[in-house]
Amino acid sequence: MTALVTSKVRTTIELKGLSLEELEELVALCGEPSYRGRQLFQWIYARGCRRFEEMTDLPAALRATLVEEASIGALTCLDKQVSSDGTRKYLFGCADGRKIETVLIPDEGRLTACLSIQVGCALACAFCLTGMMGFVRHLHAGEIVDQVLALREELSPGERIGNLVLMGMGEPLHNYDATVKALTILLHPLGLAYPPRRVTLSTVGLVPEIKRLAASGLDVNLAVSLHAATDELRDRLVPINRRYPLKELMAALRAYPLPSRRRITFEYTLMEGVNDRPEDARELARLLRGLRCKVNLLPLNEAPAIPFRRPSRHRVDAFQQSLKSAGIFATIRESRGWDISAACGMLAINDGQKSLDTAACLA
Repeated sequence: MTALVTSKVRTTIELKGLSLEELEELVALCGEPSYRGRQLFQWIYARGCRRFEEMTDLPAALRATLVEEASIGALTCLDKQVSSDGTRKYLFGCADGRKIETVLIPDEGRLTACLSIQVGCALACAFCLTGMMGFVRHLHAGEIVDQVLALREELSPGERIGNLVLMGMGEPLHNYDATVKALTILLHPLGLAYPPRRVTLSTVGLVPEIKRLAASGLDVNLAVSLHAATDELRDRLVPINRRYPLKELMAALRAYPLPSRRRITFEYTLMEGVNDRPEDARELARLLRGLRCKVNLLPLNEAPAIPFRRPSRHRVDAFQQSLKSAGIFATIRESRGWDISAACGMLAINDGQKSLDTAACLA
């Protein structure tokens, strides 16, 4: 079979986002051996190539077929902003006109890429501008991976992206299949070859998907956006808690298979008078007791649309000390890119992208 497309209506096959196995199956349709699929995989992901004519170790006939019937799409960089602290925020355009934001954070000689997983977010956390934007659509696996490829093209000589965090726009486990597929490509030694210890997936606590991730064997760091230690408060701040309350969430996390010397990270955004009181710290310590974990304390990144305030440094330090006194490893994470709205909870696009009903998106 020499053609990739046999239907009466000819369509172009988008290759970016296909796994190694899918590319091997695709080249087999052209009568080529499986190793040609591996070569194609390396050209697309390891080398970031978008032109079949440049894939010189592929047979000319295969390249001609790919030119006619396949494509390698790419995000379009629409805007770039640079913070006073060196953080860079990129606005990328998708093929359908949707837009996402991706952040590149410099830290001690290494760059961390903060990747988006959805256009908007359906989970509506009370202190997050992305949640206020609403949910538009999931990103495809190729669009997730392509953020890394697009950022690589923006790097200066000598720079490299050392860490990946899935903490941008959207909830990774709400877009589970695309997230896992993208991570498989990002980790694959023939793809982008990121070490698992350099990749972190953040979730607000979708319990069934946490269990699926635990069973998948995908060995990446897990971070949980907690923000409250009681159901009463977490119901207000993180509405998905009403579906998966703390008892269910903590049971899933205690059963999560952690490699040796790894910890689950808990993200805790501190809001003045809401969840930063001494009793909140004591409740948090009780909730996490006995779990191999660390807590990242994030003083709230304020914005006019967010109805909470950032606590004083004194209150933040006192909260951290209370956790440490209870034997909980806790760090204070400083805001990065606040002046360009690139900090945690501040990614949002207001350009008329249509939001969908949150309940329907999670049904």
